[in-house]
Amino acid sequence: MSSTTIKQNTDVEFSRYPLEPHHKHEINLLALIDVLWSAKKQIIGVTLIFALLGVLGSFLLPQKWTSSAIITPAESMQWREVDRMLTQLKVLNIDVSLHRGEIFNQFIKAFSSRSLMEEYFLASPDVMGQLKQANVEPLELQRALVGLASNMKAADNAKLKNETELPYVAWTLSFSAPTSKEAQTVLQGYIDFISARVVKDAMDNIRNTVDLNTRFEREKLALDRVRLTTQRDIKIQRLNYSLEVANAAGIKKPVYSNGQVVNDDPDFSIALGADGIQEKLKIEKSLSDISDLNAELRNREYHLAELEKVSVQDVSFSPFNYQLSPSYPVKKDGAGKSLIVLIAAVLGGMIACGGVLLRNAMMTRVLPPEMTLEPSH
Repeated sequence: MSSTTIKQNTDVEFSRYPLEPHHKHEINLLALIDVLWSAKKQIIGVTLIFALLGVLGSFLLPQKWTSSAIITPAESMQWREVDRMLTQLKVLNIDVSLHRGEIFNQFIKAFSSRSLMEEYFLASPDVMGQLKQANVEPLELQRALVGLASNMKAADNAKLKNETELPYVAWTLSFSAPTSKEAQTVLQGYIDFISARVVKDAMDNIRNTVDLNTRFEREKLALDRVRLTTQRDIKIQRLNYSLEVANAAGIKKPVYSNGQVVNDDPDFSIALGADGIQEKLKIEKSLSDISDLNAELRNREYHLAELEKVSVQDVSFSPFNYQLSPSYPVKKDGAGKSLIVLIAAVLGGMIACGGVLLRNAMMTRVLPPEMTLEPSH
């Protein structure tokens, strides 16, 4: 059999199988584009309406501006007056625990206190003035204060950034408000409020430490004076007994002056003789103050007098150092107006296109093929 015959037979066999019929439900992209193009005016109109709604919504949405400040522990130059005062106290053996790192930590702790936030808001004329203008009910005041407190934040910069550990301690303080000026003013006012509170607590701690040391020295000195006075009274009483013993023994002069050997009584010494004991007793009784012949006691009395002269005056110092003072925000938080309008326009275009395609699909499904509305070119 020749190849020509085989080819003819094959063509005959394949011709018995009909081609796959065209399905009427297949998507015709060109037809869809044509339908959308025909309704372009409607789509553009709906898109513009949504864009205008986006513009209106961007103005109606609540504004939120955030002011930020970056602080680090205070520098040594900022504490010159404090260090000078602590040195003067250290000379008097008053050790005051006051370090820049501890004061900075106290500031961060106080800054994050919700009770101090509410106290500041209630005392702030700016904040309370706005709440009064808004006619906030007394029952809603606490809720408003809680909302304001949630906008005041303190964050450790070392935990904010996924970078290598910073070589220094730094914190970011921030507050969010409806206006830029309010955000900056409230943040600056609250920082000053907490700073003044921390400084006041530190000065009160110094005064309390000085007072405790002075009271301790005064009471300890009084107790030692009583102890030494009792010892002197007992010593005088022993001298009286020794004088009686010496007179009874007939020893008038010191025993070591004439070569006599006497076994002296450890309780009532007669080695000085009656004359010596009498003179010593006279001297002991003539001392009007127990500290006259006690150098240590007199030094302690002088130390107490110097402590009582100490008057701790208020010293102005800062618990921190600004790396960035409270900023005036120039850009509001959240999505910008342009982004809101763009999203609204895209959403409107999608809804318009979907509506046109859905209407065309419904008309195609209901009407007979010969009555289907074809898009105009």
